[in-house]
Amino acid sequence: MSDFFQSGPALGNQYDSDDLLHSFLRWRLPDAVRTDIEPELRHLGHRAATDLLDLADAAEAEPPRHVPYDAWGRRVDRIVTSDAWRALDRISAVEGIVAVAYERAHGELSRVDQLARLYLFHPSSAVYSCPLAMTDGAARFLEVHGDARTRPAFEHLTTRDPARFWTSGQWMTERTGGSDVSRTSTIARVVDGVRGEHRLYGAKWFTSATTSQMAMTLARIEGAPEGSRGLSVFLIELREPDGSLRGIRVDRLKDKLGTRALPTAELTLDGTPAQLVGGAGEGVRKIATLFNVTRVYNAVAAVSTMRRAIALARDYAERRVAFGKPLAEQPLHVETLAELEVEYRAGFHLAFHVGMLLGKDECKSASEEEVQLLRLLIPLAKLYTGKQAVAVASEVVEAFGGAGYVEDTGIPRLLRDAQVLAIWEGTTNVLSLDVLRVMEKTDALTLFLADVRTRIDRLGHQAFARPAERVRSALAEIEQHANRAARGDAAFREAGARRFAFALARTYAASLLLEHAAWCANRGSAEPDAARAAVAAARCCERELARFRDESAESRHETRLLAARGTD
Repeated sequence: MSDFFQSGPALGNQYDSDDLLHSFLRWRLPDAVRTDIEPELRHLGHRAATDLLDLADAAEAEPPRHVPYDAWGRRVDRIVTSDAWRALDRISAVEGIVAVAYERAHGELSRVDQLARLYLFHPSSAVYSCPLAMTDGAARFLEVHGDARTRPAFEHLTTRDPARFWTSGQWMTERTGGSDVSRTSTIARVVDGVRGEHRLYGAKWFTSATTSQMAMTLARIEGAPEGSRGLSVFLIELREPDGSLRGIRVDRLKDKLGTRALPTAELTLDGTPAQLVGGAGEGVRKIATLFNVTRVYNAVAAVSTMRRAIALARDYAERRVAFGKPLAEQPLHVETLAELEVEYRAGFHLAFHVGMLLGKDECKSASEEEVQLLRLLIPLAKLYTGKQAVAVASEVVEAFGGAGYVEDTGIPRLLRDAQVLAIWEGTTNVLSLDVLRVMEKTDALTLFLADVRTRIDRLGHQAFARPAERVRSALAEIEQHANRAARGDAAFREAGARRFAFALARTYAASLLLEHAAWCANRGSAEPDAARAAVAAARCCERELARFRDESAESRHETRLLAARGTD
């Protein structure tokens, strides 16, 4: 009988071992800024491979539970979370995962610092990044649309003091609507004599971070018109000073595929006190301020998931011997790892570029063209990285063979938790339609095309001429499809929206990879990532960046035929 036991993958400091993050920060940050933030990033990178990992495992092993009644039959609706989950809350405050963006020690570049922290924290956090995303989104909403009455809540959301730190929920989803918030049925009734104070009545079907101190939600003020124009945004403080819920009943916790440490509930609001924020009937238009932040979080969480999955697969490939040699020396396995690296790098550059633009927008240093472009790039970055995270995690599960399918290796959790990233903050189809709406309302597509062409035209390296031409060809395909869509009907545009959004995302990411590779090449031997950056950019551009299909009436009829139920 063999006494062999396979050793599992190991992680080192997740900042020190991340060549791409280092290279990106050298590229995009002044030396003084990078030198200032690097010690905290290195510290967090160490924690991501040590105590944070242990806490994440403990939180996953002790999922939240709902206690509806106390021992004497009184309704209490307590959601009990693990000590580890609460420790992650405190650590996230101390490490400034939210606060850094609002301290703005480095102006518009503070978002890069903050998102780098999120990137290191997320894969070791049992998805505590979810309440942090909603907290950051709520903070930004209150910063833009709040007033003196909401200032205390804003200060709680943005502090580094764990004793004062609050997280925020985001309660938008209802049984009637899902992503279609226009069908929101929660009613807000005015409290006589109290400015902005309302009571909410309704049901929320999917509420994450239900143990937070506050939440932002949509509701329809009694008598307001139906549809999106009748909705308003409200701030809810969940508990009385004694800890009891304020007009909120927890109906049940969700039993989910992944994110098992994260408390997610169905709630009934029965006279819940709430503060109107941002004006009556302004909800859907203004809530975009919040969604912009949460969608960027989602994109950064997706690329950090890819990075963690690849790091584990790469380390395991050096340990696992099959057919006489390590997986890391087997050409087909190496090819697989290389393809995953290209996907990850494309997503990384797209997500962090959007994060840089968000920082400029928040500090009012973005041009009008950059603001319009950001509105287009946010849904593109979210939908693209969310789908790719699932694909990369799935491939990595396979790279571990049978061990990748066994829960106690921790590998299946990568896939389970990645799957939600394509769903939260708008599914792929919802965001693809959002891209169309942005282009209908703004000149974003023209700006997109010009931005990519400018980036490609200034590369200045003959070595990148062929991949640059591939990007130009993709832009031509995108422009041709957009012209066809403009002449077609709404059904034509909607049917092709998903392919169109992915073409935009892949092409933009390719241009960023090329820009980074050219910067690396200019630095020569001073840039350790130069060779990998050049190969990644070339391989990304070798792929089919823009692929479209005829969306004629006949083609759509064939699509409906395939999608329909068969004969019973």
